Amino acid sequence: MGRGLPLLLLPLALLAAPARAEGGTAAAEEVQIEVLHLPEACSPKSKKGDLLNAHYDGFLASDGSKFYCSRTQNEGHPKWFVLGVGQVIKGLDIAMMNMCPGEKRKVTIPPSLAYGQQGYAQGKIPPNATLIFEIELYAVNKGPRSVEAFNQIDKDGDKKLSELEISQYLKEEFARDGKKRHPSAHDEILADIFKKNDHDGDGFISAKEYNVYQHDEL
Repeated sequence: MGRGLPLLLLPLALLAAPARAEGGTAAAEEVQIEVLHLPEACSPKSKKGDLLNAHYDGFLASDGSKFYCSRTQNEGHPKWFVLGVGQVIKGLDIAMMNMCPGEKRKVTIPPSLAYGQQGYAQGKIPPNATLIFEIELYAVNKGPRSVEAFNQIDKDGDKKLSELEISQYLKEEFARDGKKRHPSAHDEILADIFKKNDHDGDGFISAKEYNVYQHDEL
């Protein structure tokens, strides 16, 4: 997801499609959570802003048909996303709070917290569909927009990120994940970061501009 880079996490194409609650019933609908496995050591527990790594399968509650499987996407790698900031449907943001690494859950999400009356044709999700997800969480890390992450990239400690600093960060991430990329990928991603985050156009990304809680789309 997002080319594997924490700084560049993008909304999941399927699971982040907008959900709009219709009518006045949404407040009464809740996510149902069934814990299938809870490891003895349950720490740290996930919270808003954490970077999670998980596999999940999605099913239609109406007939049990599978509409999504993360194990068949991205060469079977678990998905990385930031919790609670709109990178997945609202129901999953709710369902995956307070999970710990190694935990498995089966969750049922009402239409108002998924794709509502409009459904999601591209994902083969009909209107007013209740969804079931089976989730296995592998890792809970500090979010990519945490203070710790910002300070890690901000090598000179001036509280703003330069192109040179982010370029170096990208090179380190590329080396860490070991994935093959086209030589132009580095420059394309660097340009995309500044396009989406350098809101005042001064050539730097300030701590405020870096704040994930102000900008859902990373």
